[in-house]
Amino acid sequence: MTMRLPAPDANRARHLIARFPTGRVVVIGDVMLDRFLFGRVSRISPEAPVPVVTFDHEEFRLGGAANVANNIVALGGPATLIGVVGEDEDGGRLLATMAASGVSTSALVTVPDRRTTSKVRVVTTRNQQVARIDYETDADLDQAAEDAIAAVVDQHLEGARVLLVSDYQKGVITRRVMDHLVSRARERGVALLVDPKVPHLDFYRGATLVTPNQAETEAAAARRIRSLDDARQAARALMARAGVEGVLITLGERGMWLSHGEVDGSLPAAAREVSDVTGAGDTVIATLALTLAAGARLDEAAALANEAAGIVVGKFGAATVTTDELRQRF
Repeated sequence: MTMRLPAPDANRARHLIARFPTGRVVVIGDVMLDRFLFGRVSRISPEAPVPVVTFDHEEFRLGGAANVANNIVALGGPATLIGVVGEDEDGGRLLATMAASGVSTSALVTVPDRRTTSKVRVVTTRNQQVARIDYETDADLDQAAEDAIAAVVDQHLEGARVLLVSDYQKGVITRRVMDHLVSRARERGVALLVDPKVPHLDFYRGATLVTPNQAETEAAAARRIRSLDDARQAARALMARAGVEGVLITLGERGMWLSHGEVDGSLPAAAREVSDVTGAGDTVIATLALTLAAGARLDEAAALANEAAGIVVGKFGAATVTTDELRQRF
């Protein structure tokens, strides 16, 4: 038998949302630039069986850990973003996009010989993706860059209530960097949340909570999830394998499953309309971290994160949720 976690009542939810500006979150991870090329498709190319896209306009958005920080800022929370950019054109565009979004660039580390991660998507006017091109250097940071990241983390820990790791496996979250974060979180008694990648699962030992999706959980726990009871068993297996205190699994149309300590329970899917799931995991962990930093219990934070996810999947691309949108769900 599975248990459904209770949602906070409207007054409690609104109280926590009102406290968002008081909880500072430090985000560490792989920052990215998302570039969208929008156009119209009216014919197939005579050169190959591919659509011809007539260019209309382009947009730049924040991706990866930068989108996580952007979600926190959009919800009215203070966020410090720590990551790596290169000395290249995309790096400049990323910094400009962050500044325009109100995300501070002061804690980023510049590595001159490293390419800034960017993803170029060709999209039709009906928001259908035609192609994606990735520009990246995904090798692990060298020791000098790891030391630079560790030093910046130490500079910005004062006053932080939650450390949030956004691991996209682009080289920033190495074993040494993760060991440093686990140690600092333990010393300061703050929560350490991780949006994980399965190949790095052994890095996260000692973390408070990891937030894998269903496919990642199935791979890590070596078992299929067909029911909520399967989710409970997979979560416990993942906790044992990774050595983490808790797991929040995002299950798409089934909602979420939370296991932590004595808590085992589900949250029903909150989406009313699904347009695009891109970046939904960023919204989940950003809202979770900010709600915890505002003084919530973990089950309360998961409930608000679930509602935020239900909002953001109704938008196109890596998007954000506002406090007004979240408040209206309660």
